[in-house]
Amino acid sequence: MAHRTELLIIDAQNDFCDLPDSWCPSDPVIGQRLQPALPVPGAHADLLRLAGFIADAGARIDSITVTLDSHHRHDIAHPPYWRRADGAAVAPFTPITAAQVRAGEFTPAVAAERPRSLAYLDALEATGRYTLMVWPVHCQLGSWGHGLHPAVLAACNAWEEAHHTPVRVVDKGSYPWSEHYSALQAEVPDPAEPATQLNQALLQRLDAADTLLVAGQASSHCVKATVEHLVQHLPGGRPQRLVLLTDCMSPVAGFEPQAQGFLAAMQALGVRCLPQAEAARLA
Repeated sequence: MAHRTELLIIDAQNDFCDLPDSWCPSDPVIGQRLQPALPVPGAHADLLRLAGFIADAGARIDSITVTLDSHHRHDIAHPPYWRRADGAAVAPFTPITAAQVRAGEFTPAVAAERPRSLAYLDALEATGRYTLMVWPVHCQLGSWGHGLHPAVLAACNAWEEAHHTPVRVVDKGSYPWSEHYSALQAEVPDPAEPATQLNQALLQRLDAADTLLVAGQASSHCVKATVEHLVQHLPGGRPQRLVLLTDCMSPVAGFEPQAQGFLAAMQALGVRCLPQAEAARLA
């Protein structure tokens, strides 16, 4: 049976890239240049390398899956969802705990959403994975920031034309009452919302790979959460077939220790962590 190589590109979107101004178009409505909402230092260079990797190794890549962080503006992890006790806005990069909501330090802008929000925070904190973080509004559905980095998009387009095979696209994050870092499952799945539950179809597709290459943003959050779930849930196991392209991913500023810890933990489980030039020889 032929060796199958899959490339999984996680959230390589404009809003996560430290793009130069020349890569940012003007917004005709507000008359100003658009700017990435949550730029990850180094992401632009990462994704230029990734585009080069796809061009160089594309003939040996059998399938590509792209995940897209996909949010509504009204989202439990966005500033407009919350208010401080005095009614003031909540700034981006503010963590919020269930205890703080119970104490009245923070409250949802829509008072009726308080019970639901508290239930979420309790469930989230019980997992021990994350505390709710209020991020800048990012990857809003339909926005420029939601789109793929242009060089990665161009490389994927060329790969599609050469292979006569579509790149698979997986949206995640549109359920507004749970964070959804992992491409495979929301942080707190809702039994009534299939999109928040473990994505078995995606797992089965990725499980067909003998080599599963992973790149994207950010190594401290969405790459980390997705790969952790892959190692935990891939039906065929064998974490050694996962290869993280370490120079095609970077951490959110201030979360470098989380990214370093993630890479070390994955290596201990057998996942290979290689720069893209070395990984190209495995494709």
